[in-house]
Amino acid sequence: MRISARADYAVRAAAELAAADQDGPVRAEALARAQDIPHRFLEGILSDLRRDGLVTSHRGAGGGYRLARPASTITIADVVRAVDGPLVFVRGNRPSDLEFQGAAAPLLHVWVALRANVRAVLEAVSLADLVAGKLPEDVRALTQGESAWSNS
Repeated sequence: MRISARADYAVRAAAELAAADQDGPVRAEALARAQDIPHRFLEGILSDLRRDGLVTSHRGAGGGYRLARPASTITIADVVRAVDGPLVFVRGNRPSDLEFQGAAAPLLHVWVALRANVRAVLEAVSLADLVAGKLPEDVRALTQGESAWSNS
């Protein structure tokens, strides 16, 4: 499974907005600079986040972007879905909509379990958690054995 550059950039930009919440709107150029994101690419991402109701934009001299609601209520899953759509697809379909035959029939359960676990992690972490550096315990626990799997 791969996280797209678009999703990665979107989460990083949203984290910057969460961190700057009390400072007022943040210009796209400042977000791009802070996270080394190509500015024109970021503009499209911010448009998607705005369309999905996760950020608002303000024009003018003091304008920029800010989160549309508290960072504690926006999960990483919300951000990824806003820019990439559903979290896990298999050949363009939701795993629960697939059907396999013969020896591959149990594969359906693998894809559904993958989707459930991706959702469980990404829906458990809010932008506020990310900015505070305090990930939920069950998410942190999953990282403990990661170095053993780093070549996978």
